This record gives sequence, structure tokens and C-alpha cells, in this order.
Amino acid sequence: MNIEAFPKDLQPYLIPKPEGEMVYQCLGCSREWEIKHLYYTCPECGQVLLLKDNHFGRIKAIQPALWHRIFDYRKMLNITAVKGIYRYHEFIGPIMPLDTIIYLGEGHTPVIEANDFMKRKAGITFFFKNDGQNPSASFKDRGMASALSHIQLLLSKGHLSDVLAICASTGDTSASAALYASYLQPHVKSAVILPHNKVTPQQLSQPLGSGAKVFEIPGVFDDCMKIVEYLSTRYNVALLNSKNAWRILGQESYSYEIAQEFEYDMADKVVVVPIGNAGNITALLSGFLKFHEAGIIKTLPKIVGVQSIHANPVYRYYLEPNPANRRFIPVVVRSSVAQAAMIGNPVSMPRVIYLVDRYYEAAGGKQSVFFVEVTEQEIMDWQLLANRNGHIACTHGGESLAGLIRAINNGFVNKNEIAIIDSTAHALKFSGFQELYFENHFPPDFEISPNPALVNSPKLIHPKDLKAVPVPGKGLSGADLDAFVKRISDEIAYELNLKKTEIS
Repeated sequence: MNIEAFPKDLQPYLIPKPEGEMVYQCLGCSREWEIKHLYYTCPECGQVLLLKDNHFGRIKAIQPALWHRIFDYRKMLNITAVKGIYRYHEFIGPIMPLDTIIYLGEGHTPVIEANDFMKRKAGITFFFKNDGQNPSASFKDRGMASALSHIQLLLSKGHLSDVLAICASTGDTSASAALYASYLQPHVKSAVILPHNKVTPQQLSQPLGSGAKVFEIPGVFDDCMKIVEYLSTRYNVALLNSKNAWRILGQESYSYEIAQEFEYDMADKVVVVPIGNAGNITALLSGFLKFHEAGIIKTLPKIVGVQSIHANPVYRYYLEPNPANRRFIPVVVRSSVAQAAMIGNPVSMPRVIYLVDRYYEAAGGKQSVFFVEVTEQEIMDWQLLANRNGHIACTHGGESLAGLIRAINNGFVNKNEIAIIDSTAHALKFSGFQELYFENHFPPDFEISPNPALVNSPKLIHPKDLKAVPVPGKGLSGADLDAFVKRISDEIAYELNLKKTEIS
């Protein structure tokens, strides 16, 4: 839609211009650092960073009702740079010129309401937000669009050249990083470090297909992360894990989209996310806090962070009710179907602690962030049940749904609220776990036994008395074809208990 067709009072706001003053802010010593460098931790004290706009006051000067109209009308702009996460340009990357923004189709993923059966089963009205419908089929694309747009900005200004982007991954990060880096060829190349035999074949195929250098090492994700941290402190590489604050910034778009989807009314809303490396929940907290500070939403939604009992360090940390007595202790993870959440020492933990405290203060001293743990059995059972009822939830979507049920049972969420559940990736990425479930082949360490009511498998229809059947390169015809169609059709009708139609 052409800009001249929009209301006159909105036209000056619809096409964002570079403004603001973005800096890295250290959560340890509070020092600020220029964004022309690729910093991942504070050069002074080594603590993690968040990005901050020192001119955020200009955003608060615009009335909330006008912001609502800006975002709602901006949907209709036919400008590539603001079709994705940068619809919220002023909140995600206000210093970004539009010609440096990368858009590959990320963001604005659908919010799908559960059917009546699932609502009754869960005891609450809930929606899945299908982030598996991003370009690389996971939520990671939100952060990569931001991180690689920043790299493109630095390249355009001559602050960088010949970038090697690198990440540790359990699958989704590597797929996304390789995809977005490949878009900036030949100026950016990518390499990924994966735990050997801990990534699904579907996920492994993605960075390979995007041309990344792929290295598998013994161990789990936490070991891969140590390798890339070592490399990023000693070599000229761009780290693309969520330790990169630009990744967090892009993922904040998830919270903005939810707010817009529900007409900016977050009262009685609950957002449920798996924790993993804690980047997603960090972004969720930060995004809602920004919208709340700007008055775009009047109420902060409840946040529920979910972990498997096989990888639950954040849950354990918040088991202690007294903040003064809390001590973060990494855990040794066990096998999990929620592979992206199989992290025992999340790098964004300091950000979570900082933002949970801010969320508590912004909510007027009311607890609005909760943490729960679920079993691997619950993850698979809820995922399969959701997908039998119209969803495409990945195992992490199953983890989130199981976490919502646990939060209800714990009294954190009441049945009059409305929940939005994060399905972080496409179900097809984790179809191997469904096969293990259906075939009852899960290794014992997963602690999963199939529920017969959820098991499904194909059935071969090939009656022994059928003399002629088609084979590739040699079809049937005439009486043989008629006999084949009739015999197979009759067998299928029998299996389905179909009744013949009455011919009048």
C-alpha cells in the first residue's frame, strides 16, 4: 500500500528513520560500550550485556494510542525492511537504516487457538504461537535477523570485513545462523559446532545445505558453547549464540507480536516458553517491559518458564523463595526430547535474574514470573495430543503445554486466564522422536513409555489373494486394474468400518 493512501497524521511515523543511541550495557558493572564493536561480554568485568537505547524517552513521548495505530497501519506497508521484526523498528533497532536490514520472511508467525477438546483437556483457553513457521523453521530467525542486520551495518560502515560467524547449537541455532549468514555471502561465512549425535537429521541437514562448515564434537551443548566462547575471545569471529545481545533484541519481537495480536490488552494473559539457553525468556521479559514502560500495554502478562527435569537449573534456582539465599548451580543434563532446551548452564541466566527483578518491580511487587519443571513423558504426551488436534507443535511446544498444565496445578495460573504457548520450531524437525514413541524404541535414559492411545503407524493393505499389483514402471490395466481397485478399496472400507451408500 502506498504511503500517500494512509491517514495524514500517521504518514510521518510509518516509515522509520535511524535515530536513538544504542549502547551495550553491562549487567555487572553497568558500564556502557559502543555498538560499533562486536562485544559479547563486558570488556571490563566479563559479565553479559544487554542493548539499551539511551534516547528511549522519545518513544515514551508518543501517546500509546498513536503507537497502536503506527504498528497496525505499518502492517500494510509494502516496504521489505518493515515486513518482519522491524515493524517494531523503534524498539528493536532504532539506529538501523532500512537498507541494512535483512528480511528473509521471519516474524509475524500465526497464533492458533486450541480446539474445544484441547481447551477442555487443559482446562483453559490457550493458543499456540507457531514460531516453526519462520524461514529456517524456528524462533531463532528473529534473533538472527537482528544480529546479521547489525553485522551488515558494521560492514557498510567499514567497522568489519570478511566475517566468520560461528555458533554452538543443538540444531535450530545452527540452521538459522547458516541461513542468514549465507544471505550475506561472500562478506560473511559461517561455521557451527554441534554435539555429536545430539542433533536430529533434519536439523543437521539445514546448515549443511546453507553451506556452513559443520563440526561435531563429543559432549553436549554446554561443551560446544565453551568451544565457541574460547574461539570468540581469541579469534576474529562473530558469535551468533544468544550471548550476542543483538540476538536477544530481535527475539523481543515475539512479545510485541503477541501484544498486537491481542489488541495490546495483556490483562489475564499468560505467556509460556521453554527456557533452554534462557535467551527466549530474556527477550520475552525485556520486550514486555519496554512496551509497558512506553504505555503501549497497561498490564504485564504472566510469564511461565518451563524446563524438563532432565535440564532444570533455572527452575532449581527459583525454588528458593528468598532471593538473598538463591545460588545458581549448573546441572549435568540428561537426554531430552526437547533438545534445544537440553542446557545445564544457560548463558543468559544473569539476564533472567536481572529482568525477573525488574518485572516484579514493574508489576507493583506482584509475582508475575513463574518457573515449572515437567517430565519427558509429559512433553511427548502433550505434544502428540496437541498435534492430533490441529497443531504442528514441536517437542518444545509439548514442553510448553505440559508446563502450562503444571502451572495451573501449582496455582500459578487460573482457568479464567488466556495462555499463549510457544511452539519454538516446526514439528517435522523432531519427527524422529515421534517415530521412537510410536515404535516404543526410546532409550531408557529418556524415561518415556508410549501411551497406546497416542500411538499411530501405517498399515500395509496387500491381500494375499490379489494376483496382480502395480509396481514402479509397470502399471495395471483392464480387468487386473479393476480387480486391484475393488479389492484394495474393499479392504480399506473394512478397516474403517465404512457403510455402503444406498443408491436411490
